Amino acid sequence: MNYADYKLILSARRNRVLTLTLNRPDNLNAVDGSLHEELSRIFYDVAIDDDADVIVLTGAGRAFSAGGDFGWFQQMIDDPVLWERCRVEAKKIVFGLLDCEKPVIAKLNGHAVGLGATLALFCDVIFAVKGARIADPHVLAGMVGGDGGAIIWPQLIGYARAKEYLMTGDPILAEDAERMGLINHAVDAADLDATVDAFADRLASGAVQAIRYTKTSVNIGLRQLAHSILDASLAYEALTNFSANHQEAVSAFLEKRKPSFGKP
Repeated sequence: MNYADYKLILSARRNRVLTLTLNRPDNLNAVDGSLHEELSRIFYDVAIDDDADVIVLTGAGRAFSAGGDFGWFQQMIDDPVLWERCRVEAKKIVFGLLDCEKPVIAKLNGHAVGLGATLALFCDVIFAVKGARIADPHVLAGMVGGDGGAIIWPQLIGYARAKEYLMTGDPILAEDAERMGLINHAVDAADLDATVDAFADRLASGAVQAIRYTKTSVNIGLRQLAHSILDASLAYEALTNFSANHQEAVSAFLEKRKPSFGKP
């Protein structure tokens, strides 16, 4: 498998472990239209890569991903065709992660926000550097978290906690996220690479087929949930994409001021 056509996702191999790195470090790996399109394809290519048994997903620079790029948000407000493309790609991202039989390890080298959090939480095992913050602040941008947060957060930390964090957008420190079961491990920065490498090597040297089919079996319930929820949550997100509150949030961010929300 040749990943040369991916411009914003770097690939590196170490034996049977393939590391994918989101590569917009100057923008904290915020997802724009180009990166979103690449994310909608990458996990399908990974699934048929005969030279990789374990996948590690991480970010370049200081963050895993700061979520959606606000300049891209404005483009999707102005052009509904771009939003429709985003909606289709969003489904492919979630199902790409869920359907990929190979274990995908999230290595959070920094904050994971919005879509960044969704990407991380749909991975199979999640390691995060201590001090990293995990949040889904769609509501703070006047939007529904329709890209998968409504599916995965309740499964990891329960409905009450999930609704609290999804309705407020409050961040969770990696150490607290580990304690409540949102992620698997919070690790000192100096130990993150070695810890993830050791775990990836353990899986890669294990009974690969049994590991793959175990993941597939566990994910049956998640796939069923995704099929029952994702279309509706994305439809609700579409409604808020064209709302006055979302436009206010985007304008406020670009103008470096606090948003002032009114009634829908």
